[in-house]
Amino acid sequence: MFTQTTQIRVRYGETDQMGYLYYGNYALYYEVGRAEAIRTLGFTYAELEKQGIIMPVAELNSKYLRPAYYDDLITVKTMLKELPVDHKIRFHSELYNEKGELLNVGVTTLVFLHADTKQRYGMPPIMMERLAPFFEKSL
Repeated sequence: MFTQTTQIRVRYGETDQMGYLYYGNYALYYEVGRAEAIRTLGFTYAELEKQGIIMPVAELNSKYLRPAYYDDLITVKTMLKELPVDHKIRFHSELYNEKGELLNVGVTTLVFLHADTKQRYGMPPIMMERLAPFFEKSL
């Protein structure tokens, strides 16, 4: 399994009238987690796009357990629980507050497509090369 964490402080403009992190902004936090996870593998979304590969979101699921509040420091834990074997990749996200309480869980499914034709593409070789060691069975 591949896991990466990053932190984000809830900004005032991201909250609703109750001072809660607005529900629609959780997807943005998932995106920050995904981008940072990919960055820790040694490349970026931008580099994939330069290679002619895009990764649009195909599905997003989110479950809200507790609210995040203005000025909370949120830990975004991003995981790949399985190595992709086709054109889809599923990022699992968990958001925690500073007390370590689980606030939210989500799964975002993206697909690999050729940028010009919009046809399905398997996982890019560089991504497979960087992720494979995290999924090798230990003896």
